[in-house]
Amino acid sequence: MKNHLFALLTAALACSPASAADLVFKDDTGQEVRLKGPAKRIVTLAPHAAESLFAAGAGSKLVGTVDYSDYPPEAKKVARVGGYSRIDLEAVAALKPDLVLAWQSGNNLTQVDKLRALGLTVYVSQPNKMENVADQLIRMGQLAGTEVAANAAAEQFRKRLEGLRKANAGKPKIRVFYQIWKSPLMTVGGPQIISDAITLCGGENVFGQLPQMAPTVSVEAVLAADPEAIVATGMGDAKPEWLHDWDKWTRMTAVKRDNLFHINPDIMQRHTPRILDGAEKLCAHLDVARSHRPAK
Repeated sequence: MKNHLFALLTAALACSPASAADLVFKDDTGQEVRLKGPAKRIVTLAPHAAESLFAAGAGSKLVGTVDYSDYPPEAKKVARVGGYSRIDLEAVAALKPDLVLAWQSGNNLTQVDKLRALGLTVYVSQPNKMENVADQLIRMGQLAGTEVAANAAAEQFRKRLEGLRKANAGKPKIRVFYQIWKSPLMTVGGPQIISDAITLCGGENVFGQLPQMAPTVSVEAVLAADPEAIVATGMGDAKPEWLHDWDKWTRMTAVKRDNLFHINPDIMQRHTPRILDGAEKLCAHLDVARSHRPAK
């Protein structure tokens, strides 16, 4: 039955003639994406894509998403198609989407290619800068035919982002180690949007020279970098216990000055309008770190 579904879906889409009135876009990988009109049935392969789709006024068109898509609350009611790193391809195909929104650095790209091979239309996004969140909202509005709501949300985001940028311009630099996880010890590299948020707040990512999105580093490398502040996320709103594992390294500047901070990953590690909530907290933490500097 499932193989029959795949065959029918592939054949139907392969036989559809192209139209001069098609909507044509290029996704963030440079690949052409063609729709015969605004998407009516959308599957998102990342929690942030589902959240941003709602923010762009197209939540009613979401028919499938992945585990941990929990914001806004309406997203919890949407059918699941696996996790973002392991997609249930048959579940996606069974929903008969006219558009699949994928995440370049988070999804298994081999699986994404298989979805394309089935004849599904896939748009891949990768917002690496804060302003790209607004770009993502606008594009989702174009894809779903909700441009008015999407453009308004993007404009609101840009105004708030500019306010944060102005408020933190010219502040003394703070060297920051951003810790995603303990074991393995993971941080963010230069291309990651969180690194851009650190810069926005007048910080400097001590591992910003690394090209990976989420590189693994050693304790020794962190000690050698000697960050002035450590910001950790963990699994939720509660401060992870392992944040204070750094307390034993009493010569590290972040420990000496009591600059160990926590931010809920939902508002810092998702490429959605809520990342500005996370950025505000990050900027506030770095202000605290500045206040802990010895008087000259």
